[in-house]
Amino acid sequence: MAARAYWQGQIRLALVSIPVEVYAATKSGASISFRQIHEPSGKPINYEKVVQGIGPIDRDDIVKGYEISKGNYVLLEDEEIEAVKIESRKTLELVQFVDAHEIDVFYFEKPYYVVPQDELAHEAFIVLREALRQKKKVALGQLSVRGRETLVSLKPCGKGLVLETLRYEDEVRKAQTYFKDIPDDKPDKEMLELAGTLIDKKSAPFDAGEFEDRYVDAIRKLIDKKAKAKGKTILEDVEEPAPSGGSNVIDLMSALKKSVKEEKPAKKRSSKKSSSSGKSGGKSGGKTRKSA
Repeated sequence: MAARAYWQGQIRLALVSIPVEVYAATKSGASISFRQIHEPSGKPINYEKVVQGIGPIDRDDIVKGYEISKGNYVLLEDEEIEAVKIESRKTLELVQFVDAHEIDVFYFEKPYYVVPQDELAHEAFIVLREALRQKKKVALGQLSVRGRETLVSLKPCGKGLVLETLRYEDEVRKAQTYFKDIPDDKPDKEMLELAGTLIDKKSAPFDAGEFEDRYVDAIRKLIDKKAKAKGKTILEDVEEPAPSGGSNVIDLMSALKKSVKEEKPAKKRSSKKSSSSGKSGGKSGGKTRKSA
């Protein structure tokens, strides 16, 4: 494989060890980054390390500090921090198996592809993959990489496995904090059916290729125009929302009925496209879920 492995080691299930390689399943998108420029000179702006009341300081005088109270810090040397780092291990021990739906979507962080390291590992790898698929379970363990220990899950994905890094419990805010003021009212039955009809009309198999980052495309076009215009200001035309006539109060029932009548069904992918669009090569075990 052309990509560099994120981790190489062995997955251990009791006395069974499976040599594997782990590769990042995602890559940086087509993001646009900007530099701050000093307009009179056209030169990029750099940043100095400055101490209030002292001014610019030497980088050699910088140490890491943890604020324990306002203005009070515990200072730590790099050697002290290195000494407490978790030793990187080459074994991922599978310590628990859970149903996929038991893990809230908030815990999932980043996906990785897992493949057998060599032909000798194929048999054990396939046995683990199919056992997880048959039982509809997700395996859990902790992976030690670069001095830190990360909680991970493992599940089938086509002919391979997908490892996903998970957040620890204290990294996830409780939903109830935000949802507590939402009433428990039951919706009107007819409106619920109309909303369901709209959902049915707009339902289609997931295809990430159908979606594009329109902001990035627009910025790129703007940069191209500006480069050709030799730096002159270019203001893009922006469509103003049409003024709403009459009352601001929306009749939800009328809006739903009108939407059902006017909404066009979602585009259905052709069977040819559907069979070739999945990058993973097949369905994962359990319920389908879009990674965070």
